[in-house]
Amino acid sequence: MMKNAKKIIADFPKANILVVGDLILDEYIWGDAERLSPEAPVPVVWAKKRTFVPGGAANVANNIRALDGNVRLVGVIGKDKNTPHFLAELKKRKISCEGILAEPGRPTTVKTRIIAGHQQMLRLDWERCEALPRALNDKIIGFVKKNIKGLDAIIIEDYGKGVVNKELLEQLVGLARSHKKIITVDPKEDHFRYYRGATAITPNRREVENAIRHLKIKDTTNSFKINTDRIFDDADLINAGRQILKYLNLDSALVTLGEQGMRLFEKSGKITHIPTVAQAVFDVSGAGDTVISVFTLSLCAGASKLEAALMANFAAGIVVGKVGTATITRKELIDRIER
Repeated sequence: MMKNAKKIIADFPKANILVVGDLILDEYIWGDAERLSPEAPVPVVWAKKRTFVPGGAANVANNIRALDGNVRLVGVIGKDKNTPHFLAELKKRKISCEGILAEPGRPTTVKTRIIAGHQQMLRLDWERCEALPRALNDKIIGFVKKNIKGLDAIIIEDYGKGVVNKELLEQLVGLARSHKKIITVDPKEDHFRYYRGATAITPNRREVENAIRHLKIKDTTNSFKINTDRIFDDADLINAGRQILKYLNLDSALVTLGEQGMRLFEKSGKITHIPTVAQAVFDVSGAGDTVISVFTLSLCAGASKLEAALMANFAAGIVVGKVGTATITRKELIDRIER
């Protein structure tokens, strides 16, 4: 694994990836909490600084850039007081804004997290989640058509904020397949049926459980049945993964399981459990973005599905040890694998 890992990581800068999805600005207010408020039974946070980080699909692009991959970002923002902050953070990280569209009546999605010490105290979300106007949908598809030949992969980052929809997904998957490009999806459970034909999806356990309930898949070729009226056990999860893989005609599905690691389902029928390598967990926000970034970069660099999953698992083990929406470098990834 180590010899292959170094070669795979060395080839990250050759990858050209387009990230399409919901754009989010992550705002952090950092401070200390030393007393309770006299007005309500809540802590008073003494704010000391405010920082901004690209979130959602922009965090995926940020992860790819931090690992020296080439990336373009496509999505929609508003025209409001938060827009300059969002664009400035992308510019700082040398992420192209060419594919980003602005809709004046739509706010830039912002997640504000208040952190005291290393503890997240509160999160505020500013967003509107209705579907995009047809004209914006067509512009996104037009941008992808214009750039598809120079890409190795497309990542769909579906946060359920309105950018990713049935028509967009059908056209993007069709474009990727006709041009023989990798297409991976970080899914939203109520959109699962739209991901048919993608190369891979990277859901977490909860998303798999909810998706199997929404899809109501009827499996007549196997004797097992999934009881959707209770919490899934490991056997249910394995059966659900198999069914989703078949139903969506995927090459693979990488299911993240938190402290239990990951489980990779492959079209060949092989299922591999990958134990976590996380040494400390401070913050899991954005960890799924790191997983799909490293998994897709590794596939672009010639890794097998299993090698790509192992790389993503190491990357996730590093990023959850950092506070806030974070990224990792190629050096950090190599160092962790060597240890």
